[in-house]
Amino acid sequence: MESIGKSMKHHNQRSIRLQRLRCSVQNYDWGKRGTDSLVARLSALNSSSEIDPEKPYAEIWMGTHESGPSFLIQNGDENNGFLSIGSENLSLKDWVLENPKVLGEKVVQKWGSDLPFLFKVLSVAKALSIQAHPDKELAKVLHKFMPNLYKDANHKPEMALAVTHFEALCGFISLEELKVVLDNVPEIEELVGSEDANKVFDITDRDDENKVTSVLRSIFTHLMSASKEMITTIITKMKNRLHIESQGRLLTEKEQLVLQLERQYPADVGVISAFFLNHVNLKPGEALYIGANEPHAYIFGECIECMATSDNVVRAGLTPKHMDVNTLCSMLTYKQGYPKILQGVALGPYVTRYLPPFDEFEVDCCQLPQGESAEFPAVPGPSIFVVTFGEGIIYSSDLKGDVITEGDVLFAPANTQISITSASQLQIYRAGVNSMFFQAS
Repeated sequence: MESIGKSMKHHNQRSIRLQRLRCSVQNYDWGKRGTDSLVARLSALNSSSEIDPEKPYAEIWMGTHESGPSFLIQNGDENNGFLSIGSENLSLKDWVLENPKVLGEKVVQKWGSDLPFLFKVLSVAKALSIQAHPDKELAKVLHKFMPNLYKDANHKPEMALAVTHFEALCGFISLEELKVVLDNVPEIEELVGSEDANKVFDITDRDDENKVTSVLRSIFTHLMSASKEMITTIITKMKNRLHIESQGRLLTEKEQLVLQLERQYPADVGVISAFFLNHVNLKPGEALYIGANEPHAYIFGECIECMATSDNVVRAGLTPKHMDVNTLCSMLTYKQGYPKILQGVALGPYVTRYLPPFDEFEVDCCQLPQGESAEFPAVPGPSIFVVTFGEGIIYSSDLKGDVITEGDVLFAPANTQISITSASQLQIYRAGVNSMFFQAS
């Protein structure tokens, strides 16, 4: 701790204070209920609230998005390293707007006076919608013409870092896998027609990427655009067939998943479309990133999620919400193949960094055994820390530090050096602007 103490003396104490945040929770129907939900437990500790055992707790939002704002917690002690605020209801967004220097010069030049990332914790009990997020160009168009559905004009690349075992559907399966699916799931050909199915079988290695994309777009669009009556009939047929076949063989993992989705969303086109997508199983500590215009659906588990500051979602299945099938099918890239899984890069014995190919964000996972310490060097952009387990002491401008416990969320301004020491086993996650952005700029 001595080296940190020496370096801190060169900074203006008032300019590098941390700020505790009270964060919004989203009670979407797919969230885990009551104390089964990590989101519920963290949110209750973060906001000193009671947990409703019957209520779903799906997401905590940590950031400046207006659909789930964070607020600065007033702290009367001027000497404890935390900034004191005059109002209990000052949002992080408004405070950042009034104090853009906390973002750092390069961040303000690139993104203006707002936090470029949105940090979340998710507790998923049942599948989210099959969805994609628009790129910046499409987001501007959607927001202009349908602002009630698309709340902002930003893109939404995102990354999910598994806290528990975490399941998702992400991206299209390979062409060879799709041919096997069409062979083994006759209901799909019945739904889309033999002409589209045969086009898939006719593709060879000699065909160029544009042709493959065109064929995949055609069959997927026909599938997603089928009538409700036809979808209901086809899913019933498939369910009955799989029930009979399960008496004589073990169903595949994808078949079992599809039946699980059907129980959650009966007669939903997303049940059938799941056959077209990769089933991804993340172990704790593994991460999945998703670019613009890529289809995906989280299925089960708990994760840390980070994304560009946006809430734009184009849905087309596994949801009772508004579905925009035409927009989704036209916007997708139709890239095929299994998504890249990030294992993270060790920054030291206790900190692992996850770097997606997006400027807006990166995520660090810090796992500290009792009595150990980890340092987070000063960076030219802001950071948000969330404590998901344990207790410790966080040091910044004040050498005596401040106690942090499970549920605490803290905003660290740009150019703030942080050190954390654990009082018990401690798990804390940090989101910040992607360090590659600063190296490139």
